[in-house]
Amino acid sequence: MIRIFKFGGASVKDANGVRNAAEIMLRQGSPNNLVVVISAMGKTTNALELLFQKAQEGLDYQQEFENLKSFHEHIASDLFGPGEEESSSALNRYFTRLEFQLLHSKAIDFDMGYDQVVPFGEYLSTLIVYLYMKKKGVQVFLQNARFLIQTDMTWREGIVNMEETGRHIRKELEPLLKTGIVITQGFIGGTKSGNLTTLGREGSDYTAALMGHFLNAASVTIWKDVPGVLNADPKWIQGAVLLPGLSYHDAAELTYFGATVIHPKTIRPLAQKDIPLMVRSFLDPEKEGTMVGPEQVKWNDPAFIRKNNQTLVSFTSRDYSFMDEENISEVLHVFKQENLKIHMLQVSALSISVVTELRNSVLARIVSHMKTHYAVLYNENLTLYTIKNYTQWAIDMVVNGHPVILDQRSRNTCQILLKDSADSATA
Repeated sequence: MIRIFKFGGASVKDANGVRNAAEIMLRQGSPNNLVVVISAMGKTTNALELLFQKAQEGLDYQQEFENLKSFHEHIASDLFGPGEEESSSALNRYFTRLEFQLLHSKAIDFDMGYDQVVPFGEYLSTLIVYLYMKKKGVQVFLQNARFLIQTDMTWREGIVNMEETGRHIRKELEPLLKTGIVITQGFIGGTKSGNLTTLGREGSDYTAALMGHFLNAASVTIWKDVPGVLNADPKWIQGAVLLPGLSYHDAAELTYFGATVIHPKTIRPLAQKDIPLMVRSFLDPEKEGTMVGPEQVKWNDPAFIRKNNQTLVSFTSRDYSFMDEENISEVLHVFKQENLKIHMLQVSALSISVVTELRNSVLARIVSHMKTHYAVLYNENLTLYTIKNYTQWAIDMVVNGHPVILDQRSRNTCQILLKDSADSATA
């Protein structure tokens, strides 16, 4: 039976991480029927975003470029020895292509340009892991996800063409899996015209789920630096507890509200075929971690999710029209056009309030577009907390004296928008 492993950036952040990932593949995986999806190493995606931003603005980025190149060369040198020809030549080819993309980035749209630059992180990491597995004598194949995951041209959040993607994955991978391990990139896809696209930040989990779905995998395992799915971020709440099992339903809700341990789009492709999802620790690979599956699992501890850098945008009709279905649709359409995720929504008689995360330039476009018919009020730099299985104790701990901007409660879930260092403005 085919299995899918996904390794995030923290698991391959240095040479020892690559060695550990290889050991997990061989001990926890198998010599064939294993697809390995790999993210960019460490903070490479952040570094590439900065490089691209500087290139778009016409600023000097040479030092950051050299730092990124040196970072990967150092890992390769540690794994293969200084100046080893195959890895050095391959890395140089990728960095030459990256430099070409940066030089021409000002000539294309920001979001499209982003998708042509940032995926180099995944290309570099998979190359190094592939060459290291080859060095260990493993039968391994490197496949370009650009030709497997087929998307439309929604830059930075490519919408997957499921039929084409399934056909490509089965055709290209099934023959290889009979004799070896397949390594491919997470996060990236490609259009019919050959342009690179990305699946959204942290989209490698989604890549792994798609691989599992189309290959009818026995399981998908995400290797993290935490023991599994916890009821809170341990960096925020001390004493966060492991949830050993979750239903697809509960996992989907947690990811929708912003739990970062699993990408929000991961659950659906797996649930459609009852494929179990394992979240396990690469630091302690013998532990079982959390299993997400079709069975209902009872757990009573409150689960806490925090999303920073949120913006509340409120629209109030200038002519005192009620906020009926037509007006609500008009407002939501603006957010859909900007490809924004709505994290909280509240409607009153004359207004609608939306909580999302957005850049200042996007906010300016929304205000400009809507201010003729609506008075627009916005608050920035807010924090949104979601508590599943909430109790009054849990709510009090989260609020902790901060001004509450919005508060919504259902049977099992409470969302609280807090003002930490918020600024407000009216248009």
